[in-house]
Amino acid sequence: MSVQALLYVVAVILLVLAALPIPRRGVSFALLGAACALLAYAWPVITD
Repeated sequence: MSVQALLYVVAVILLVLAALPIPRRGVSFALLGAACALLAYAWPVITD
């Protein structure tokens, strides 16, 4: 599995966790998921 695919999987997991009604404070899973998705999308540009 490539790094880009792994980042997309992590992003999906974080976004699913953000949709669940779990009480948490401090960290936003939605924001972390969006950041991982953006990093995965830009991965070919970053590594070239």
